[in-house]
Amino acid sequence: MRYKIITLGCKVNEYESEVMGNLLENHGYVRSEDPDVCIINTCTVTNTADSKSRKMIRSYRKKFPNAILVVAGCMIQNKKDKLDVPADIIIGNKHKSEIVSLLDEYKDEKINVVEDMESADFEDMSLNNFDLTRAYIKIEDGCDNYCSYCIIPYVRGHVRSKKHEKVLEEARALIKNGHKEIVLTGIHTGHYHDGNYSFADLLNDLIKLDGLKRLRISSIEITELNDEVLNIIKNSKILVNHMHIPLQSGSNYILKKMNRKYDKEYFIKKIGKIKEIKPDMNVTTDVIVGFPGESEENFKESIQTIEEIGFTKIHVFPYSDREGTTASKMKDKIPGNIKKMRVKKLLDISKKNEILYMQKHLGEEMIFIPEVFEDGYLIGHTANFLLVKAKGDKKLLKQEVLVKFGKVNYPYLMGEIKCFEFNK
Repeated sequence: MRYKIITLGCKVNEYESEVMGNLLENHGYVRSEDPDVCIINTCTVTNTADSKSRKMIRSYRKKFPNAILVVAGCMIQNKKDKLDVPADIIIGNKHKSEIVSLLDEYKDEKINVVEDMESADFEDMSLNNFDLTRAYIKIEDGCDNYCSYCIIPYVRGHVRSKKHEKVLEEARALIKNGHKEIVLTGIHTGHYHDGNYSFADLLNDLIKLDGLKRLRISSIEITELNDEVLNIIKNSKILVNHMHIPLQSGSNYILKKMNRKYDKEYFIKKIGKIKEIKPDMNVTTDVIVGFPGESEENFKESIQTIEEIGFTKIHVFPYSDREGTTASKMKDKIPGNIKKMRVKKLLDISKKNEILYMQKHLGEEMIFIPEVFEDGYLIGHTANFLLVKAKGDKKLLKQEVLVKFGKVNYPYLMGEIKCFEFNK
């Protein structure tokens, strides 16, 4: 049997898709562009994500009418009471690890396994190999923050975590199979805990593993960067000089309406502390513009906060209503044309800051791990997440390569290969 998986959304979805693919291949399935089984792992974080998910479902139903169509994930979980998708097997955010048995069970009659996530346990998944250079480990699922704009706590359930022994076991297997970098991911990654065993304890154990060159946190809330975590960041060469920390707004008024758990002063102070211990830390962020009631003054305040912090890249999202959230019922919605202008303004700031950060490293030598070979060039990231492009050999993919940076060709920092024997 041939299979194809289409993944929309976040790194957690990417991990879960990788697990499903791994399970299928262990049972004789083969990845193919002409599948007998087509799996679409959906996202519902925005209205646009819903639309993309639905479009993908319709497209693949039409493209492969005789294939078994499996639709899974957050959009399915969100729409569980009013599902209208032309799928043969429907899976919410539980039972993805049972993909093989569900396919075995399928006999031309639709299967629907969408459960309420309110009391869901952590669904145990693991990988010993990953299709990408950077290997993800999902250490946590669910969220208890209930930001007023966000549907995710309702479709992913409460915070629950993987046993730390299993995380370490999975990490060792990935390292053994040649992965030099591991990315810890989850819905609320920094809230990881296994009884009295904390996120800091997990970081401390992971950085001691033989053969691990880089440990990266996919995203972490500013409130979770406590003294124990900061101390590990300060003293570890394995934990990379890049952190993605969502701001969402730089206006205290809007932060409060969003039900975020900090104000801008707290955020600025904590980032200052990070930059003290790691001056070259590359801090990237997420910002939502056009939240209900965001005045021009609130937006200007947000820009001032962003400029003061000095993010090197900003992922900008125009606010969109999610049915079932508190924000969807708020008044003073911002017109689309204003949201569009605000998005452009922040993206311009992001590009300017990103180029300045790249220029700061011109003339320096740094190790990067090539992830892609394209037209004679190796493309990959440094530990501090600079996107590097250098002429080289395909054999160097996934190896540690030393480059000297010569010029900025946005979005790339162009490098000349100096050495590539770090893996020997």
